[in-house]
Amino acid sequence: MPDPDLSARPAATVVIVRDRADGAAELLMMERAATMAFAASALVFPGGRVDDADHELAASIDHGLAMEDAVARVAAIRETLEESGLGVGFPADFGGARLLAMRKAMVGGTSFASEVKAHGLSLDLTTLVPFARWQPSGRSGDDPSRAFDTRFYVARAPLDQEASVDGTENVRLFWRSAAAILEDCDAGDGQIIFPTRRNLERLAQFDDFDSIAAHAHAIPVEKVTAWIEERDGVRHLCIPPHLGYPVTSQALDGVERG
Repeated sequence: MPDPDLSARPAATVVIVRDRADGAAELLMMERAATMAFAASALVFPGGRVDDADHELAASIDHGLAMEDAVARVAAIRETLEESGLGVGFPADFGGARLLAMRKAMVGGTSFASEVKAHGLSLDLTTLVPFARWQPSGRSGDDPSRAFDTRFYVARAPLDQEASVDGTENVRLFWRSAAAILEDCDAGDGQIIFPTRRNLERLAQFDDFDSIAAHAHAIPVEKVTAWIEERDGVRHLCIPPHLGYPVTSQALDGVERG
């Protein structure tokens, strides 16, 4: 099993879950713009790389978490607002026009940390539940600029908020159950890279946010670093078997990569 790439840049992603009374919970998915360097045109969860300012904001919050974890949660909250307009981790009464104005200010160049301070907000980092952590091995010859140490979180969808595309990094967003997303992609209606597929398969085992969160709490978060292994004469991309994933290998010629 390969060692993780120590040069990988920290990043954070959040799976936003919206419960339904008449079926499996829906997840917020977005389609990346075709012009993006990483995962172009792929369906992804909101997220992105950690910024320097995320460290400063995390240090100003009383959270009781390991600092790297807290910084990643701040990045996930910031990226979610930038990419979808949703205020995960925000006070319940902070939404609507104020959230829209905050997002607009950030598009104009104002930092997330400055906006949080200007509005006197107290972010609740505990609304994000650690789910997984994926990091490449750094031995595949891939472009090192695409190597990310990504922490995945799950969070309940904020009430009475509407998601909207940012028009730059993503061109479409929608709510769909994990199983339905997988079915759509298998039918050719969407592309998902290897980590996204594995996480959707894991999420599809559960019907609501509480079940997903309980599962996440029960499984230790360890770095998932895939490796290539030949099985019955076919090269497979594999992941460890003990981290809650129902499918732990896929034939390499069928793997979508970023």
